[in-house]
Amino acid sequence: MRLKQLRREKGISQLKLAMDLAMNQNSISRYETGERECDYATLILFADYFDVSIDYLLGRTDNRTFLKK
Repeated sequence: MRLKQLRREKGISQLKLAMDLAMNQNSISRYETGERECDYATLILFADYFDVSIDYLLGRTDNRTFLKK
């Protein structure tokens, strides 16, 4: 998952991200290290926060934008 990369690009700490999303900083750390996997709701939360597609967040594509139909 590209969570750490996106967070660093935005120049924010794990604590800031956690506070913005009403989460625990420890959870952010575990998502970044792969110790914990996101559920669907959390994936959507991260994708919306960083304005990227879920596929980009998960490393399935290098295209950050959503596909339009």
